[in-house]
Amino acid sequence: MHAAWPVANLSIVNSGTRVVAIGNFDGVHLGHRSVLQAERGDGELAVITFWPHPLSVLAPGRAPRLLSDLPARIDLLKQAGAYEVRVVRFDEKVAAMSPAEFVERFVIPLAPRVVVVGENFRFGRRASGDVATLRELAAGRFDVRALGLSAIDAQTTCSTLIREALDRGDVGLAAQHLGREFRLSGVVVVGDQRGRELGFPTANLAIPAELAVPADGVYAGWLTPPGGTALPAAISVGSNPTFDGVDRRVETHVLDRSDLELYGLQIDVDFTERLRGQVRFDGREDLIAQMNRDVENCRHILTR
Repeated sequence: MHAAWPVANLSIVNSGTRVVAIGNFDGVHLGHRSVLQAERGDGELAVITFWPHPLSVLAPGRAPRLLSDLPARIDLLKQAGAYEVRVVRFDEKVAAMSPAEFVERFVIPLAPRVVVVGENFRFGRRASGDVATLRELAAGRFDVRALGLSAIDAQTTCSTLIREALDRGDVGLAAQHLGREFRLSGVVVVGDQRGRELGFPTANLAIPAELAVPADGVYAGWLTPPGGTALPAAISVGSNPTFDGVDRRVETHVLDRSDLELYGLQIDVDFTERLRGQVRFDGREDLIAQMNRDVENCRHILTR
């Protein structure tokens, strides 16, 4: 069970050795991890993050689709070394805070030795505070370290770049900047059960509107059941136009397995490589033939 720490329960910690990292950390990509790993030394790392995304409160029409939900973000932050994750519920009251109020309310109770942020960090009412503001407010109380943005092959690592890569189906580029394959997690729901009829049973996930998802198409990847190991899989994203489908979903077929009972279970689906776009076929025979080719392509990709 994942617990979001309510801001009302922030307690004063007198160690004075903590490193505190502040950010939205959507996806906890390689750029975020450089912030989390800076200045850690032997001190504990505490992370302040925000939920929901600030733009969903300030400008709902511009709010981005997220790379991970809150439980996944907390898990990823802890995997990256966070001893404690403090989730600030971002609402109109928090949005109206001055930079000074923000520091007193959320930073000082953690008794930081150093606060680490990205060089483009903004905070406080109308994003009026920046790194220079944070240094002024920190004087004599803690140090501030601002880190430059990470880049791979001259491409700056950021959540926006990763979302755009997913929108194109370029899960390979997304993985480079995430530092891992892109993952969707969810509870397996009952679908049309057409895959089983065609000889390719699938585990179906509904697509939450707030989460980023790779472009429609077929992908090689992995399905991990609860407490299990990753299983090679062919993944279809889309609405199944051959059968006039409407709802967009993620359907995952585990290679060479028809014995899995996953309904109602939480699974992880990782995307390795895109095989092709979504296609409308003239009939079942053409679809089955293509699905057999897709499975063989997945087998080749996942075993090479």
